[in-house]
Amino acid sequence: MKHEAYLYHRIEDSTNVRCDLCHHRCEIASGKVGICRARRNDEGRLVSLVYGECVALTPDPIEKKPLFHFLPGTTSLSVATVGCNFRCDFCQNSHISQALRDQPSHVPSAWTEPREIVQAALAQECESVSFTYTEPTVFFEYALDTARLACEAGLANCFVSNGFMTPEAVEMIAPYLHAINVDLKSFRDETYRKIIGGRLDGVLETLGKLREKGIWVEVTTLLVPGMNDSPEEMRDIARFLARLDPDIPWHISRFFPHYKMTRTAPTPMQTIEAAVRIGEEEGIRFIYCGNVRDDRRESTWCRHCGALLIRRAGYTILQYEIGPDGACPSCGGICPGVWGNPLSSASPL
Repeated sequence: MKHEAYLYHRIEDSTNVRCDLCHHRCEIASGKVGICRARRNDEGRLVSLVYGECVALTPDPIEKKPLFHFLPGTTSLSVATVGCNFRCDFCQNSHISQALRDQPSHVPSAWTEPREIVQAALAQECESVSFTYTEPTVFFEYALDTARLACEAGLANCFVSNGFMTPEAVEMIAPYLHAINVDLKSFRDETYRKIIGGRLDGVLETLGKLREKGIWVEVTTLLVPGMNDSPEEMRDIARFLARLDPDIPWHISRFFPHYKMTRTAPTPMQTIEAAVRIGEEEGIRFIYCGNVRDDRRESTWCRHCGALLIRRAGYTILQYEIGPDGACPSCGGICPGVWGNPLSSASPL
C-alpha cells in the first residue's frame, strides 16, 4: 500500500485533490499524478509513490551539501529517492532526479524504513542525516518520518533543496530541520518558467520563511553561461541575499556541461571572480566558490578581524581554529553558524 500524503486536500464535490506540498499546488484528477510524478490521486486519496524507495544511502562530508557553517568536519548520511518538481536542463543529478520523467524503470531502489536510515547513520558515526541529491520536497513524507526518528536519536537533519516548498511544508518540517542549502538558480522568473519549471517568487518566499523559523540557511547558485551569469542578475541575487541576511553563506558554483546542456561551455573563472566581487560589494560576508580549486575561496575567515578560521581543500578540512561557540581565537568575534550538535542531549535509538 502506498503511503498517504501529508499535505493535500480534496476539492469539494469532486474526486480531484489539491497538493499543498510545493508551490505548483497541482490539482490532480483521480488516477493521475502531479508535476513531480511522485504523488498520485487514488480516488480522492493522495499517495506518495516513492516512500521508502531509497536510491541513495551514502555517508558524505557535510561540506559536500554544501554546508560550511553547520557542523563542519562531520559526516552526514545522504538519503534520496527518485523525483523532482523541477525539470532543470542543467541538472547535475538528472539520472535520479529526472528518472520519473526520463527513465522510470531504470533506477534500482531498495525498500528502506526510516528507522533503518537512522540506525545506519548511527552505525557510521554520522552527526546528521541529509535529504539530498534529488528534491526532498517530493519525498517529504519519507523525509519527515525519518527526521523525527533522527531527532530522537540525537541526529540533526538537513535538506538540500530547490526551495519551492509551500509555507505549510516549511511549518511541518521546521521542528525537525536544522539546516538547509537552497539552490537559488536564477533571479529571473522567465528563466524559472522556461528552463527550470518553477517560479522565482515561490523560492524567495521559502527563503524568508526558513529564516523566520530559525533554520540555518545557506544558498547555492550554479552560474550557467548565458543563463544567469550577467552582472545585473548576479547583483540582483547578491542584493536580495544581503537584504535577507548578509551572514547567509553564498556558494557560487561553477557549471560543467551535463544533461540537456552538454554543448554549453563550463563557467569561465572570470565569471566566478566577478560574482565574488559583486557579492562583496553588496555586503555578503561569507562567499564560497564551488567546483574550483582555490582553498582561499573554500575557507572561512573571521568577518571581524580577517583571521583564518577554517581552511578547506575541497571537502577536506585542513585547519580548524574556530571555537565551539563560533568564537574567533584572535579577536573573540562570533562567526554565525551551528558549530555543535543542537541535539547532543538526545538519546540514541
